[in-house]
Amino acid sequence: MEIVVGIVLVIHLLGWALALGMAVSGLRGGFLPKGATHGVLTALVAGIVLVGLAEMDGGDVNHVKIGVKLVVALVATVVAFLGDRARRDDVKGSPMIPALAVLVVVNVAVAVLWR
Repeated sequence: MEIVVGIVLVIHLLGWALALGMAVSGLRGGFLPKGATHGVLTALVAGIVLVGLAEMDGGDVNHVKIGVKLVVALVATVVAFLGDRARRDDVKGSPMIPALAVLVVVNVAVAVLWR
């Protein structure tokens, strides 16, 4: 079970890394790249799977922390979708780009600093 949890955790972290990388690259170009939406969705699904695996394994899960991370991830998902829509509508300089970067950093900070 540890191997499965480790693989899902790596996928989760790569999803957030992809979302942050796309948001930072979007700051320069003025558009949020399509990969940001895929990264956020990957991180969201992998995070839900991680919580399910932890509950299934009988581990101690901080539900308040998970709830905060879920809300931030859902808001980041909406922001990524809105940024993708702005890209398709050819709206340059969307405020969704820095918002997504901030939300990703907040989610990672909550994961690391909340003990």
